[in-house]
Amino acid sequence: MAMSGGKDDGSPMMEMNTTPLIDVMLVLLIMFIITIPVATHSVDIDLPVSQDRPPDIPPPDTEKNKIVLTPQNEILFNGEAVTGGQLLGLLQETLRYPVEPELQFEPDPNASYDLSARVLNIIKGSQVTKFGFVGNEKFSEFGKSE
Repeated sequence: MAMSGGKDDGSPMMEMNTTPLIDVMLVLLIMFIITIPVATHSVDIDLPVSQDRPPDIPPPDTEKNKIVLTPQNEILFNGEAVTGGQLLGLLQETLRYPVEPELQFEPDPNASYDLSARVLNIIKGSQVTKFGFVGNEKFSEFGKSE
């Protein structure tokens, strides 16, 4: 806070110190901002449920599901070719089970890196928590046989 004690010659200070007034105004402004109620009204809309899964794709397994990426840029979910949107729908369907099934991800060594990154983003966006990579053991030192 800026304070002025007058002049050195002992004459009284003639200007008003506005620093405390500004401090009080800022405190009041903050109090008013905090106490203003947030807009609590909302409009509830019932959106239609997405039916991304065609009838020829079986529902996800309740124990474990496997995603395989092929060199031909195909996404296989439990052996059936699916699109990215269908994969997201299937993964979200697995989250509705009482116990979330394990999701295994096995990209082919010759699969596109771009496809792998897109599928991993889909998996991350679906909020799946039981997730693991399959096939990495062949690249570790412990998995090599001599």
